[in-house]
Amino acid sequence: MPRQLSAEIIELLKASVPALEAHGSNITKAMYARLFKDEHIRNLFNHANQGEGGSQVHALAAAILGYARNIENLSALGPVVERIAHKHIGYHILPEHYPYVAEALLAAIKDILGDAATPAVLTAWGEAYWFLADILKGRESDLRSDIENRNGGWNGWRNFTVVSKTKESDVVTSFVLKPSDGGRVIRHRPGQYLTFRLPLENGTVAKRNYSISCGPNDEFYRISVKRETSGQGGSIYLHDRTDIGSVIDATPPAGDFFLPEEPKAPVVLLSGGVGLTPMVSMLEAIARDYPDLEAHFIHGALNSATHAMDKHVRTLAAARSRVNVKTFYSEPSSQDAVGLSHDYDGFITVDWLRSATPFETSEFYLCGPKPFLRALVPALARAGVPGERVHYEFFGPADELLAA
Repeated sequence: MPRQLSAEIIELLKASVPALEAHGSNITKAMYARLFKDEHIRNLFNHANQGEGGSQVHALAAAILGYARNIENLSALGPVVERIAHKHIGYHILPEHYPYVAEALLAAIKDILGDAATPAVLTAWGEAYWFLADILKGRESDLRSDIENRNGGWNGWRNFTVVSKTKESDVVTSFVLKPSDGGRVIRHRPGQYLTFRLPLENGTVAKRNYSISCGPNDEFYRISVKRETSGQGGSIYLHDRTDIGSVIDATPPAGDFFLPEEPKAPVVLLSGGVGLTPMVSMLEAIARDYPDLEAHFIHGALNSATHAMDKHVRTLAAARSRVNVKTFYSEPSSQDAVGLSHDYDGFITVDWLRSATPFETSEFYLCGPKPFLRALVPALARAGVPGERVHYEFFGPADELLAA
C-alpha cells in the first residue's frame, strides 16, 4: 500500500515554506556534509557540483522548496521526479542508499532550524521524504527494468573500450566506445547521456555525465568532450590519459531530454559550445530515420578554433533537403569570415529565430552552458512559446536557471 500524507502533515509542510526560503541552501549544505562522512555514499556523487556554493546545494534546496510548495499538487513535480530518477540510474543510486539521505536531511533540518525544528516538523519531513522516495524508487525500478529488457541493456557499471579518438576542435575530442565484452549496446534515445567512472591522479574517482554524440545503433557510443582546465579533472583524464585501447566504466544511457520516437512538428536544435553533442545525436537520427521532418540546426560558438563537428553536421544536412544549418560566432578570429567559416557574427536571438524558423509550430531543443540557456529559455517563454514546446538539457544541476 503506497504511503499517504495526512492533512496534518501537509499543513506542517506548507507552514515550513518560509523557513526553507530563508535557510534551504544551508540545510542542504549541512546535509551533504553529513552524507559525505560516509565514504561509500560520498563516492556515489559527482563532486564537481558540490562544495562551498556548489550548484548542487542550491539545486537540491530549490527542489525541496518546490516539493513543499506543491505538496497538494504533486503532478507539478512530475518533470523533476523524472529528471532525478534518470540521474539516479546514471549514478547507480539504489534503494538501499535512500535511508542515508533521510538521516542526513532530517539531522540537517534540526541543526539549521534549531528550536523551530520541533518533533512534529521533523516527523512531517520524515513522512514527506519517504513519500517522495517511494515515488522515485518506483520510477527507477521501471526504468531499470526497461533498460535490462531491451537488446544490449545492462544494469550498473559496464566496461567499455575506446576504439577511436578524434580531435574535433582545439577544445573538443570525440571518443568512440564499444563494450569490452564484445556484446551489443542498448539503443539510446537521441539526446541522452552516459555516466562514467574516471580515475583521477589524486587517487579519487570522478563521476561525470557526457552526452552521446552519435545516433542510436547497436554497436557503439560516441561522446565528444570539451577539455576543461578548471574543475576536478574528468575531461583532462579523457583527453590526456585515455587512448585507443583504454577501458572505462559506464552506466546505461539515461536522461529525460531526448527526441521523441515519432517527431511530427518541425524541430529547432539550438546549441552553444559543446552543447551541440546531444544535438548531433538528434540530427543523425533525423537524417537517417525522418527524412521528411523539417529540422533547423542552429549553433553558437566562439570561433572556428572551438567549433566542433561542423563538417559532419553539414554533410548530414547536405543529404537531406529539409535540414537547415546556421552557425553564429560570438568572438570570430582574424581567420574567420561570415559566409565562409560561419553564417553570422554575434549571438543567437529569439528575434532571429522568429524570422528564420517556423517559430509558431516548432519544438525547440536547447543545450549549452548556463549563460546560453539563461538567455534563450526565458526569452522563448516571453515570446509566447508554450513551455511544452521548449525542451532543454544543461551541464550540471539546474539551479536558478528556470526560476525566471
